[in-house]
Amino acid sequence: MSQESESKAPAGNVAEARRRRWRLAAWKLILWLLVAWAAAAYLLVPWLWKIYFRHHRALTGVDRVTHTGDGHPGDPVNISVAGTETQVIQAMIAAGWYPADPITFRSSVRIAVDSVFRRPDDEAPVSSLYLFGRKQDLAFEQPVGNSPRQRHHVRFWHSEERESGRPMWLGAATFDERVGLSYTTGEVTHHIGPNVDAERDRIANELEKVDRVQEVYWINDFHPRLEGRNGGGDPWHTDGRLAVVVLKDRSDVPPQEKR
Repeated sequence: MSQESESKAPAGNVAEARRRRWRLAAWKLILWLLVAWAAAAYLLVPWLWKIYFRHHRALTGVDRVTHTGDGHPGDPVNISVAGTETQVIQAMIAAGWYPADPITFRSSVRIAVDSVFRRPDDEAPVSSLYLFGRKQDLAFEQPVGNSPRQRHHVRFWHSEERESGRPMWLGAATFDERVGLSYTTGEVTHHIGPNVDAERDRIANELEKVDRVQEVYWINDFHPRLEGRNGGGDPWHTDGRLAVVVLKDRSDVPPQEKR
Protein backbone atom coordinates (compact mmCIF):
# COMPACT_ATOMS: atom_id res chain seq x y z
CA MET A 1 0.00 0.00 0.00
CA SER A 2 1.51 3.37 -1.05
CA GLN A 3 1.80 6.34 1.32
CA GLU A 4 -0.86 8.22 -0.72
CA SER A 5 -3.23 5.24 -0.44
CA GLU A 6 -2.53 4.93 3.29
CA SER A 7 -3.33 8.64 3.76
CA LYS A 8 -6.73 8.15 2.11
CA ALA A 9 -7.54 4.93 3.99
CA PRO A 10 -9.14 4.98 7.44
CA ALA A 11 -6.60 5.17 10.26
CA GLY A 12 -7.70 1.76 11.64
CA ASN A 13 -7.06 0.02 8.30
CA VAL A 14 -3.61 1.58 8.00
CA ALA A 15 -2.65 0.47 11.50
CA GLU A 16 -3.89 -3.08 10.83
CA ALA A 17 -1.95 -3.27 7.57
CA ARG A 18 1.21 -2.18 9.36
CA ARG A 19 0.66 -4.78 12.10
CA ARG A 20 0.26 -7.50 9.47
CA ARG A 21 3.53 -6.45 7.84
CA TRP A 22 5.31 -6.49 11.18
CA ARG A 23 3.92 -9.94 12.03
CA LEU A 24 4.97 -11.29 8.65
CA ALA A 25 8.45 -9.85 9.07
CA ALA A 26 8.69 -11.33 12.59
CA TRP A 27 7.69 -14.80 11.39
CA LYS A 28 10.21 -14.60 8.55
CA LEU A 29 12.92 -13.68 11.04
CA ILE A 30 11.97 -16.54 13.35
CA LEU A 31 12.01 -18.98 10.42
CA TRP A 32 15.43 -17.82 9.29
CA LEU A 33 16.77 -18.07 12.84
CA LEU A 34 15.48 -21.65 13.11
CA VAL A 35 17.09 -22.55 9.77
CA ALA A 36 20.37 -20.95 10.88
CA TRP A 37 20.31 -22.81 14.21
CA ALA A 38 19.59 -26.17 12.52
CA ALA A 39 22.34 -25.64 9.96
CA ALA A 40 24.85 -24.69 12.66
CA ALA A 41 23.89 -27.39 15.17
CA TYR A 42 23.57 -30.31 12.76
CA LEU A 43 26.00 -29.42 9.94
CA LEU A 44 28.56 -26.71 10.70
CA VAL A 45 29.47 -27.43 14.35
CA PRO A 46 29.78 -31.26 13.94
CA TRP A 47 31.99 -30.67 10.87
CA LEU A 48 34.24 -28.30 12.82
CA TRP A 49 34.52 -30.78 15.69
CA LYS A 50 35.55 -33.54 13.26
CA ILE A 51 38.38 -31.34 12.03
CA TYR A 52 39.39 -30.50 15.61
CA PHE A 53 39.58 -34.10 16.79
CA ARG A 54 41.35 -35.19 13.61
CA HIS A 55 44.23 -32.95 14.69
CA HIS A 56 43.98 -33.80 18.42
CA ARG A 57 43.91 -37.59 18.43
CA ALA A 58 45.20 -37.77 22.00
CA LEU A 59 41.85 -36.39 23.21
CA THR A 60 39.79 -39.23 21.76
CA GLY A 61 41.04 -41.88 24.20
CA VAL A 62 40.87 -45.62 23.62
CA ASP A 63 38.29 -48.34 24.08
CA ARG A 64 37.43 -47.29 27.61
CA VAL A 65 35.15 -44.56 26.26
CA THR A 66 32.80 -44.53 23.28
CA HIS A 67 32.78 -41.76 20.68
CA THR A 68 30.22 -39.70 18.84
CA GLY A 69 30.05 -39.51 15.06
CA ASP A 70 31.91 -36.18 15.05
CA GLY A 71 34.79 -37.45 17.21
CA HIS A 72 33.79 -36.38 20.73
CA PRO A 73 34.39 -38.75 23.65
CA GLY A 74 30.99 -40.29 24.38
CA ASP A 75 29.65 -42.29 27.31
CA PRO A 76 32.15 -44.43 29.28
CA VAL A 77 32.20 -48.21 28.94
CA ASN A 78 31.16 -49.55 32.35
CA ILE A 79 29.68 -53.04 31.92
CA SER A 80 30.39 -56.21 29.97
CA VAL A 81 28.02 -59.13 29.43
CA ALA A 82 29.27 -62.57 28.36
CA GLY A 83 26.86 -64.62 26.30
CA THR A 84 25.52 -65.14 22.81
CA GLU A 85 23.47 -62.43 21.17
CA THR A 86 20.32 -64.46 21.80
CA GLN A 87 21.20 -64.87 25.48
CA VAL A 88 21.88 -61.15 25.92
CA ILE A 89 18.59 -60.15 24.28
CA GLN A 90 16.58 -62.71 26.24
CA ALA A 91 18.21 -61.79 29.54
CA MET A 92 17.65 -58.06 29.09
CA ILE A 93 14.01 -58.54 28.09
CA ALA A 94 13.49 -60.87 31.06
CA ALA A 95 14.89 -58.13 33.32
CA GLY A 96 12.34 -55.63 32.02
CA TRP A 97 14.39 -53.83 29.37
CA TYR A 98 13.05 -52.93 25.93
CA PRO A 99 15.04 -53.02 22.67
CA ALA A 100 15.48 -49.44 21.46
CA ASP A 101 14.50 -48.38 17.95
CA PRO A 102 17.16 -47.23 15.50
CA ILE A 103 17.36 -43.49 14.85
CA THR A 104 15.25 -42.40 11.89
CA PHE A 105 13.53 -39.13 11.03
CA ARG A 106 10.19 -40.65 11.99
CA SER A 107 11.44 -42.02 15.34
CA SER A 108 13.17 -38.71 16.13
CA VAL A 109 9.93 -36.79 15.56
CA ARG A 110 8.06 -39.34 17.66
CA ILE A 111 10.36 -39.02 20.67
CA ALA A 112 10.19 -35.21 20.44
CA VAL A 113 6.37 -35.26 20.39
CA ASP A 114 6.20 -37.85 23.18
CA SER A 115 8.57 -35.74 25.31
CA VAL A 116 6.46 -32.60 24.86
CA PHE A 117 3.15 -34.34 25.59
CA ARG A 118 4.65 -36.68 28.23
CA ARG A 119 3.55 -39.85 26.46
CA PRO A 120 5.38 -43.09 27.30
CA ASP A 121 7.53 -44.64 24.57
CA ASP A 122 9.03 -48.00 25.54
CA GLU A 123 11.05 -48.25 22.31
CA ALA A 124 12.23 -44.65 21.89
CA PRO A 125 15.39 -44.41 19.77
CA VAL A 126 18.89 -43.88 21.12
CA SER A 127 21.55 -41.95 19.26
CA SER A 128 24.53 -43.76 17.75
CA LEU A 129 27.79 -43.98 19.68
CA TYR A 130 30.89 -45.69 18.34
CA LEU A 131 33.28 -48.30 19.70
CA PHE A 132 35.73 -50.40 17.67
CA GLY A 133 34.97 -48.03 14.79
CA ARG A 134 31.27 -48.92 14.56
CA LYS A 135 27.97 -47.94 16.18
CA GLN A 136 26.30 -50.04 18.84
CA ASP A 137 25.13 -53.55 17.93
CA LEU A 138 22.37 -53.68 20.56
CA ALA A 139 20.57 -51.04 22.62
CA PHE A 140 18.03 -51.35 25.44
CA GLU A 141 16.08 -48.93 27.61
CA GLN A 142 13.72 -48.65 30.55
CA PRO A 143 11.40 -45.62 30.49
CA VAL A 144 10.72 -43.67 33.68
CA GLY A 145 7.18 -42.37 34.15
CA ASN A 146 5.04 -41.31 31.22
CA SER A 147 7.64 -39.56 29.07
CA PRO A 148 10.83 -40.56 27.22
CA ARG A 149 12.52 -37.51 28.73
CA GLN A 150 13.87 -39.76 31.49
CA ARG A 151 15.01 -43.33 30.93
CA HIS A 152 17.67 -45.87 31.78
CA HIS A 153 19.51 -47.06 28.70
CA VAL A 154 22.51 -49.09 27.63
CA ARG A 155 24.32 -49.70 24.34
CA PHE A 156 26.27 -52.91 23.66
CA TRP A 157 29.08 -53.66 21.20
CA HIS A 158 30.22 -57.17 20.27
CA SER A 159 33.93 -57.51 21.05
CA GLU A 160 36.67 -59.95 20.06
CA GLU A 161 37.14 -60.96 23.71
CA ARG A 162 35.62 -64.18 25.04
CA GLU A 163 34.67 -65.35 28.52
CA SER A 164 33.89 -69.01 29.31
CA GLY A 165 33.95 -69.69 25.58
CA ARG A 166 31.26 -67.12 24.86
CA PRO A 167 31.49 -63.67 23.25
CA MET A 168 31.75 -60.58 25.41
CA TRP A 169 29.61 -57.50 24.83
CA LEU A 170 31.00 -54.20 26.07
CA GLY A 171 28.31 -51.79 27.23
CA ALA A 172 27.88 -48.13 28.14
CA ALA A 173 24.99 -47.69 30.59
CA THR A 174 23.72 -44.23 31.53
CA PHE A 175 20.58 -42.51 32.80
CA ASP A 176 18.86 -39.84 30.70
CA GLU A 177 17.78 -37.09 33.09
CA ARG A 178 16.20 -34.66 30.66
CA VAL A 179 15.93 -33.49 27.06
CA GLY A 180 17.78 -30.31 26.07
CA LEU A 181 20.32 -28.82 23.70
CA SER A 182 23.81 -30.31 23.47
CA TYR A 183 26.45 -28.16 25.15
CA THR A 184 28.89 -28.94 22.33
CA THR A 185 26.83 -28.78 19.13
CA GLY A 186 23.44 -27.27 20.02
CA GLU A 187 21.57 -30.35 18.78
CA VAL A 188 18.51 -31.63 20.63
CA THR A 189 19.71 -34.46 22.87
CA HIS A 190 19.26 -36.28 26.16
CA HIS A 191 21.43 -35.09 29.06
CA ILE A 192 22.75 -37.93 31.21
CA GLY A 193 23.15 -38.16 34.97
CA PRO A 194 26.76 -38.08 36.22
CA ASN A 195 26.64 -41.30 38.31
CA VAL A 196 27.25 -43.92 35.60
CA ASP A 197 28.20 -46.54 38.22
CA ALA A 198 24.60 -46.60 39.47
CA GLU A 199 23.40 -47.63 36.00
CA ARG A 200 26.12 -50.29 35.73
CA ASP A 201 25.13 -51.77 39.10
CA ARG A 202 21.43 -51.57 38.22
CA ILE A 203 21.81 -53.80 35.17
CA ALA A 204 23.96 -56.37 37.00
CA ASN A 205 21.47 -56.53 39.90
CA GLU A 206 18.41 -56.82 37.65
CA LEU A 207 19.95 -59.65 35.63
CA GLU A 208 20.72 -61.50 38.88
CA LYS A 209 17.15 -61.03 40.13
CA VAL A 210 15.72 -62.85 37.08
CA ASP A 211 18.20 -65.74 37.54
CA ARG A 212 20.14 -65.14 34.32
CA VAL A 213 23.61 -64.72 35.86
CA GLN A 214 26.25 -67.38 36.34
CA GLU A 215 28.69 -65.00 38.02
CA VAL A 216 29.63 -61.33 38.30
CA TYR A 217 33.21 -60.20 38.71
CA TRP A 218 34.91 -56.82 38.57
CA ILE A 219 37.92 -55.47 36.73
CA ASN A 220 39.48 -52.78 38.88
CA ASP A 221 41.17 -49.71 37.41
CA PHE A 222 39.50 -50.28 34.07
CA HIS A 223 39.16 -46.51 33.72
CA PRO A 224 42.42 -44.60 34.23
CA ARG A 225 40.37 -41.40 34.30
CA LEU A 226 37.58 -41.37 36.87
CA GLU A 227 35.64 -38.47 35.37
CA GLY A 228 34.98 -36.82 32.05
CA ARG A 229 32.34 -35.39 29.77
CA ASN A 230 30.36 -37.11 27.06
CA GLY A 231 29.56 -35.90 23.55
CA GLY A 232 26.77 -33.64 24.79
CA GLY A 233 29.09 -31.99 27.32
CA ASP A 234 27.51 -33.78 30.31
CA PRO A 235 29.87 -34.64 33.20
CA TRP A 236 30.22 -38.23 34.44
CA HIS A 237 32.21 -39.91 37.20
CA THR A 238 33.06 -43.52 38.07
CA ASP A 239 34.98 -45.63 40.57
CA GLY A 240 36.91 -47.00 37.57
CA ARG A 241 35.60 -50.56 37.73
CA LEU A 242 34.14 -52.62 34.89
CA ALA A 243 31.37 -55.08 35.82
CA VAL A 244 31.62 -58.39 33.94
CA VAL A 245 28.32 -60.30 33.97
CA VAL A 246 28.58 -63.91 32.80
CA LEU A 247 25.15 -65.17 31.75
CA LYS A 248 23.80 -68.64 32.37
CA ASP A 249 23.37 -70.85 29.34
CA ARG A 250 19.62 -70.27 28.95
CA SER A 251 19.43 -69.92 25.14
CA ASP A 252 16.65 -72.51 24.97
CA VAL A 253 14.29 -70.28 27.00
CA PRO A 254 11.95 -68.11 24.85
CA PRO A 255 11.92 -64.36 25.52
CA GLN A 256 9.38 -63.27 28.11
CA GLU A 257 6.65 -60.87 27.21
CA LYS A 258 7.59 -57.20 27.62
CA ARG A 259 6.46 -55.73 30.87
